[in-house]
Amino acid sequence: MEKKKLTIGLFGFGCVGFGLYEVLQRTPALKANIKRICVKDKNKDRQLPSEHFTYDKNGLLDDDEINTIVELIDDADAAYEIVKSALKKRKAVVTANKKMVAEHFDELQELQSTYNVPLLYEAACCASIPIIRNLEEYYDNDLLESIEGIVNGSTNYILTKTADENFTYADALADAQSKGYAESNPILDTGGFDAKYKLLILIAHAFGIVAKPEDIYNIGINKLDELELNYAREKGLKIKLVAYAEKTNEGTIKTFVLPKFVNKTDKLFSVDDVFNGVKTKSFFSDTQFFVGKGAGAYPTASAVLSDISALSYNYRYEYKKLNNKETLAQDDSIFLKVFLRHDITSGIELKQKFEEIDESYLNQKTGFIIGIISLKCLKEIEENYENTSFVLFETVDSKLFLKLYKNKKEYAIDN
Repeated sequence: MEKKKLTIGLFGFGCVGFGLYEVLQRTPALKANIKRICVKDKNKDRQLPSEHFTYDKNGLLDDDEINTIVELIDDADAAYEIVKSALKKRKAVVTANKKMVAEHFDELQELQSTYNVPLLYEAACCASIPIIRNLEEYYDNDLLESIEGIVNGSTNYILTKTADENFTYADALADAQSKGYAESNPILDTGGFDAKYKLLILIAHAFGIVAKPEDIYNIGINKLDELELNYAREKGLKIKLVAYAEKTNEGTIKTFVLPKFVNKTDKLFSVDDVFNGVKTKSFFSDTQFFVGKGAGAYPTASAVLSDISALSYNYRYEYKKLNNKETLAQDDSIFLKVFLRHDITSGIELKQKFEEIDESYLNQKTGFIIGIISLKCLKEIEENYENTSFVLFETVDSKLFLKLYKNKKEYAIDN
């Protein structure tokens, strides 16, 4: 198949934009060139002469020679307007904006269908890891059982520092900010929101579910304290912020973003620094593992370049799984084994929220509970009790747990 020539209008010229420009200059065989770059700040010094730039988005959107828009700006609302306008003008689009794609997934998919033009966004999820393409092309929905992964490089860098160098959370965050891995207000990353937006995109391509941000529960790492960090060190565990989606026996999908203890047998244990790692599990192939850099100019630019290359062969997502009838599992049907840190005054109350308690501890200032709890109760605690944090040990087979729990209660009553 002969490659299609792409004339690109680029929005944004930060680290990723400049990285993409450099890579395209070195790959003339790709038959893709950047005609014009739209930027916002007229006073910023840039690595290219001024004739390469415009400050008017319509200079790119109304240019008939430009057949491809690459959007690499931070503002999700502005990105949405650009992408929507580009698709309506029948220009192919590549974007790295996970928040924009996640919040407008239905509409963007409909625009692609209406105007018969592709939108690709591999760089929106795991930078250098081609996970969307794999979920889209190589896993049948009926056979895929779960996806689980570290999809945020900033939080993984922070957690690596706490595990490998015994940093406090505050010191690790400050170090990440000094290196440019975390923003001055890092809550999008540390609160688990960035991971949630990525998970929303992944479950659409994995299971055909289009959900809203409010449909997926996320707890980040911003509430972690020394008690759980020390517990991990003592037990030879690491804490990782994990995005998770699993098909239940009932056919629903349980999904969330939570910090999780992982041990040395877990492939995610060795995914450190700014790397991302994603595990998929399916009926025939069992567990497969993808790993690669999840942050930085060149890893993200490589994913954008991959999408540009795919467009040159007229590739597009087919969204074959969106017709499936999968639904998200209800919060009260999801059971998790967790580590709950709490203050000294609330331990007795919080124990009543657990279905089963394996271990509890209390000192003069704080304490923890390890046990099985429903996601519904977990959310209630997080909303109503201050000075708490959660770390996941494992998900629990809800059907099996309820059966065993019921038998255990009946045995206790009979005896």
